[in-house]
Amino acid sequence: MKKTVVTMGLVLLLTFVLAGTALAQEGTKGLADSVKTAIALSAGLGIAIAAFGGALGQGKAAASAIEGIARNPGAYQKVFTPMILGLALIESLVIYSLLISFLLVFKL
Repeated sequence: MKKTVVTMGLVLLLTFVLAGTALAQEGTKGLADSVKTAIALSAGLGIAIAAFGGALGQGKAAASAIEGIARNPGAYQKVFTPMILGLALIESLVIYSLLISFLLVFKL
C-alpha cells in the first residue's frame, strides 16, 4: 500500500514538473501567458483527478462484484452484466474529462 502511494506521488510530481515543458510553445497574440498557464494547469489537473477517481470507482465496483460472485456463484449473470455497464459508465466520465482537457489545451 505504501509503495503504491509513493509511486502515485512520484507520478503526480513528475506530471507537474514536466507539464510546463510538454506544453511549452512560443507566445501568440491571442491569450495572455497567465491565462495559458491556468488553462494548462486546469487541463492537467482535470484529467489527473478524473483518472484517479475513475480508477478508484472501477476498482471498488469490480471488487464488490467479485465478492458478490464469490459469495453466491449462481448470481454470476445477475451481477456481471450490471458491473460491465457500470464500468462503462465510469469510463465514459473519464473520457468526457479527457475531451474537456483536450478542448482546453487546444484553445491555447
